[in-house]
Amino acid sequence: MRSTIRLSLLALGLLLTLGCAALPPGKRDPRDPWERMNRATYRFNDRFDRAIFQPVARGYRKVTPQLVQTGVSNFFDNLEYPVVMVNDLLQGQFRPFVSDTGRLLLNTTVGIGGLTDPATRVGLDKNDRDFGQTLGKWGVGVGPYLVIPILGPCDVRDAVGRVGDEYSNPRHYIRNTYVDYGLALLRAIDTRTRLLEAQGAIDSAYDPYAFVRGVYLQHRAFKVNGGQSTEEEQQEQKLLEESEQDQAPPPH
Repeated sequence: MRSTIRLSLLALGLLLTLGCAALPPGKRDPRDPWERMNRATYRFNDRFDRAIFQPVARGYRKVTPQLVQTGVSNFFDNLEYPVVMVNDLLQGQFRPFVSDTGRLLLNTTVGIGGLTDPATRVGLDKNDRDFGQTLGKWGVGVGPYLVIPILGPCDVRDAVGRVGDEYSNPRHYIRNTYVDYGLALLRAIDTRTRLLEAQGAIDSAYDPYAFVRGVYLQHRAFKVNGGQSTEEEQQEQKLLEESEQDQAPPPH
């Protein structure tokens, strides 16, 4: 995973150099000033996904029993749960921190290393916090929307946050290269398999790039603001809707 991030950042640097020099005039989503570069990266990611990730994920889902798939997903959720707990503390969420600590301990022990999820059954529900969300809680602005090679949709704030996520993730400290890469590969397959059902909605969208961008930004705004959009984000959303109306195909 660490090598993937380094390669992605290198590719991102090249794309920033080549793609951001000039942008054609016209209406744009104000959150996406690097749209030309981002669309090029999106096309690359989409081709890579269709050639490699999707076939592997579909094959994995076809040959792997559902019980095993659930166990793999549970294992990675549990292994990476310290990221949530660190951000509980950084956001001042002390009661969730106690609950999340209990969840991690219970699933790691009774849940056989996280393969099962007894914590949810006893009322210790899963939380989802990360450093990008924490930066947002601290008042750091979202920054421009960004599509990272291989890794997909992001924004500048979340790109910085992913560095914090990486260093608070126990997988980062695994020194056995084969184990590290093996876990990273299995995690990527597991994540892509979980997202297979969303592919139909993306493919049927008039502009898949804009659809993915909108879903990602709204989801992140929801997480940071607790379901409430800020006034600035509401204004940006209004501009986005006006822009999409201008770009929509004429009715038949």
